[in-house]
Amino acid sequence: MRPIATMPLDVAARIKVLFADIDDTLTNEGRLPAVAYAALERLSAAGIAVAPITGRPAGWCDMIARMWPVAGVVGENGAFYFSYDQQTRRMRRNFAIDDAQRAADRERLEAVRTRILAEVPGAAISADQLYREADLAIDFCEDVPPLADGEVDRIKRIFEQEGAVAKVSSIHVNGWYGAYDKLTMSRSFAADILGVDLEADKSRIVFVGDSPNDAPMFGFFPNACGVANVLALRNRMDAAPAYVTTARGGYGFVEVANHILAARREVA
Repeated sequence: MRPIATMPLDVAARIKVLFADIDDTLTNEGRLPAVAYAALERLSAAGIAVAPITGRPAGWCDMIARMWPVAGVVGENGAFYFSYDQQTRRMRRNFAIDDAQRAADRERLEAVRTRILAEVPGAAISADQLYREADLAIDFCEDVPPLADGEVDRIKRIFEQEGAVAKVSSIHVNGWYGAYDKLTMSRSFAADILGVDLEADKSRIVFVGDSPNDAPMFGFFPNACGVANVLALRNRMDAAPAYVTTARGGYGFVEVANHILAARREVA
């Protein structure tokens, strides 16, 4: 991981899409700093398509797609994308799994939920679970005292023993049934909403993240960036970002935005 300041100006100036995780990437200590939100606005105003790629639930993502200065949002670790058309006042929703299968999968996840709560003392169901469409989120440090790494691994292992996919974020272990992740739904979102081919244009796309569930994105995008807190989790990730910021969370995200926008001005 190289400092974000070393990303070549000609590379940074050509960025046309920016994807970013939310928790501990746009946020800091659970809050969205004004400077991070302002950075989203500045990027959008400069003509860069911005989209959060998050593990957060459908209920939150509907609000984000409507009210934030973004082109859309991929939620629940790739279960769907939402994009709001301001002109037609229509929300476009695309799910990886159809309604009937999602309902059946939620029933299967109820058994997983019961097992995790019985076998991992201190774990809790995420407070945002009621707003989810496709996955089960287990809180290990957001609203509960932090669990040890071994207990977090145990939660992930239970999901996998039950046949589910499981990913660890900075606050939750998310589990679901279905062959999708952040990258697969980002492909669909980019093609459908942005008219962008992720494979052909990946050198002109930056992903900013912070945790193990961002590894598919880190591994795919050659100019992916991690905010500084990613360094503490690098041994738990299958792939690392090419660049890293000096600041944590939303303040690190601002570093990435500033570098891209400054490069555009310099090259122009």
